Amino acid sequence: MALPPRSFLCLRHGATDWNRQGRFQGRTDNLLNSDGVAQARAAALRLTGVAIGAIVASPLRRAVQTAEIVGTALSLPVVVDAGVIECDFGSLEGQSIRDTMRKHGLTALEQLVSILPADGEPWPAVSERALRCVTTWQERHPAAEILFVGHDAVMQAIAQRLCGGFFENRYGTPFRFARSGDAWAVQEIGQFGQI
Repeated sequence: MALPPRSFLCLRHGATDWNRQGRFQGRTDNLLNSDGVAQARAAALRLTGVAIGAIVASPLRRAVQTAEIVGTALSLPVVVDAGVIECDFGSLEGQSIRDTMRKHGLTALEQLVSILPADGEPWPAVSERALRCVTTWQERHPAAEILFVGHDAVMQAIAQRLCGGFFENRYGTPFRFARSGDAWAVQEIGQFGQI
C-alpha cells in the first residue's frame, strides 16, 4: 500500500467513561464524558492558528463529538469517514485491558496486538484502511492541512506502520504525522498551533 504523500494531523477523541475504566471500547459507540468534552475544547485551543482545511472524523459518537467541538471553534465543518473508525476488538470489547494483559502475561500495551481475537479486525487491516483514508482525503484536498479525529488503536497502527513503533497518545493533544522524505515522525502540536 502506498503511504500518504505528505504530513497530516491527528487527534484522539476525548475520554469516555469506558476509557476511564480501562476497557476495550472498539466499535462500542459511547459518548464523551465531561473530561472528554474539556479535552476536546483544549484541543481546539491548541489548534488555533493551524491552517486546517478539512476535518475528517470516525463515525463513532465520541470522535464526532470531539471533531464538532474543534470544528465549531475553528469554523470548519466535519466530514465523517469510516476509514478512521476504531479497531473492532471482537470478543474483547467491554473487557478490562488490565485483566486481559494479566491473563495473557503481557507487560506492555503494545503487546495487545499479539492477542487480538479472530472475531475482531486483524491488526494489519487497521493501518491499511486508515492510511488509505488519509491518502484519499489528501488527494481530494491536495493543498489543505487535514485533521483526522479518531481513536488510539488506529493512530497506534498508523504510527507502527509509518514510524516503526507506538507513542504516547494523550486525550486533547493534537499531533502531526510529519513526513520528511521517506522518514516519518510524530510531532505534538503545542499551545496555539506551535510544534
